[in-house]
Amino acid sequence: MVIGVCTIELYIPASTSLKEKRRVLKSLLARLHREFNVSAAEVDLHDVWHSAAVAVAVVSTASAHAEQTLERVVRWIEHNRPDVEVVANHLELIH
Repeated sequence: MVIGVCTIELYIPASTSLKEKRRVLKSLLARLHREFNVSAAEVDLHDVWHSAAVAVAVVSTASAHAEQTLERVVRWIEHNRPDVEVVANHLELIH
């Protein structure tokens, strides 16, 4: 069993309040779950309007599958969510 975790730091330029940030993140996290069958949650920068840190996790039987899934998640955000900008991401595999 392999657990893949990707921490993604996001910049949300249109956010004018924490309420707006929560709306954007709620939509994004739900969509990631539907599209990729992963678990996702905001894990840091809770009180910052324009930034968020999101963790995405996947459980798999193969390291390659977990890594590919998480890389696809990052690419999907970059290409399909113009309202957020991926600032950085860090991928970790736990065996």
